[in-house]
Amino acid sequence: MVTGGAGFLGSHLCERLLWLGTNVLCVDNFVTGLPQNVAHLRHRRGFRLIEHDVTKPLGIRGPVDLVLHLASAASPLDYLRLPVETLRAGSQGTMRALDLAAAKGARLVLASTSEVYGDPLVHPQPESYWGNVNPIGPRSVYDEAKRFAEATVAAYHRAGRCDTAIARIFNTYGPRMRPDDGRMVPTFIQQALATEPITVTGRGEQTRSICYVEDTVRGLLTLADSTLAGPVNLGNPQELTVREIAEEIRELAGSDSPIRAVDAPTDDPQRRCPDITVARSRLGWRPYVSAPEGLRRTIDWCTVRAERTAPVRGGVREPHSPAS
Repeated sequence: MVTGGAGFLGSHLCERLLWLGTNVLCVDNFVTGLPQNVAHLRHRRGFRLIEHDVTKPLGIRGPVDLVLHLASAASPLDYLRLPVETLRAGSQGTMRALDLAAAKGARLVLASTSEVYGDPLVHPQPESYWGNVNPIGPRSVYDEAKRFAEATVAAYHRAGRCDTAIARIFNTYGPRMRPDDGRMVPTFIQQALATEPITVTGRGEQTRSICYVEDTVRGLLTLADSTLAGPVNLGNPQELTVREIAEEIRELAGSDSPIRAVDAPTDDPQRRCPDITVARSRLGWRPYVSAPEGLRRTIDWCTVRAERTAPVRGGVREPHSPAS
């Protein structure tokens, strides 16, 4: 079962599990997930889609071996728009998922986030670092929802009620990200393809570590197939400045977009880079797809998507932009 299975990351997980020959139950309430993300899976043997809010009880007939709990708003625009819903997904939703997993004798993997580290004072961030989080700031609805979710998963694990694992996912990107979700990579790509200014917050010297979705999915499934409880960082240890990412996207898109500085959001982390020693040593996992290659694949997907959705006039589909 994949909660949040129609989201960006969830849909890739569903697709990979089906490819591996696993029956998949995708659960999503479509508040931020999109039906079209899993439309190509609807008629695949072994795939079942249920529209459901994970904060409410969910009865599932038959066996469940694994619960991948991803249900949550993940982009700043979404969790700032849905603050209470985000907190409920991390608290009530996580407890519902754990109770189901416990009843079925299933392993549960929580998709947590590097946001639990806040604006870190330790660099790079190991799993042993407790974080530097503002508990009442605007980002806290997401940060603290995930921190509460981790605490809940750990409590169920210690109490022997459920076999669990925690994955702390760093910035992941790739095809199927919503162009309007406010996250860095899709925003920069859409701006570059439209030859609009690429808006970099602050001076652009803050760092991020971006991991292609294919690598993140492989990491989650490797963790799921292990006995490791975690938490385990899953991310790319190559640290890049936000300006460097913007410049790379502009070049790969063949765009002339200028780079424009805008005000940084409240509590915007200044450095973000995972220490993946645990993932390397305990899971044998590391990312393989380089930033230029992953960004190229994502730009190609965004270009095709834009061409398919471009307005049609006079029987001829207009190109998205000169940059595409």
